[in-house]
Amino acid sequence: MATEDSTHRGVTITRIAGSTYLVTNERGGEMTISAGEAADFTPVELLLAAIGGCTAIDVDILTSRRSEPDAFTVRVDGERVRDDLGNHVSDIAVTFQIAFPDTPGGDEAREILPDVVRKSHDRLCSVGRTVEIGTPIATRIG
Repeated sequence: MATEDSTHRGVTITRIAGSTYLVTNERGGEMTISAGEAADFTPVELLLAAIGGCTAIDVDILTSRRSEPDAFTVRVDGERVRDDLGNHVSDIAVTFQIAFPDTPGGDEAREILPDVVRKSHDRLCSVGRTVEIGTPIATRIG
């Protein structure tokens, strides 16, 4: 099991019904995922959420040091494609809709926002970076 300062991350996925699974993280958190017939998130939606969540955390931490936002929404969209490369997601776009109060701190947060979004994309967000640079995935039967 990973400690709080460990770099290891892992989840366990257990089938609970046809095309429905319980995902458990190493801290005991749980959620269900499915193939998309129910309200549960699909794996593709989780990928989009991971990309958006990772970069949202980066941006929130850095801007909220200056000012708490009045509104903070991140939308992530992508196209599910089936082509010669197989099934994949393309044209992923992350859209930030963030508003800060009309205060000196809000002005500072607005001023750094473009730079913070760029830094998150270019080097801070491990999920987005992993997708963009590509990482081999080993599969095993244990």
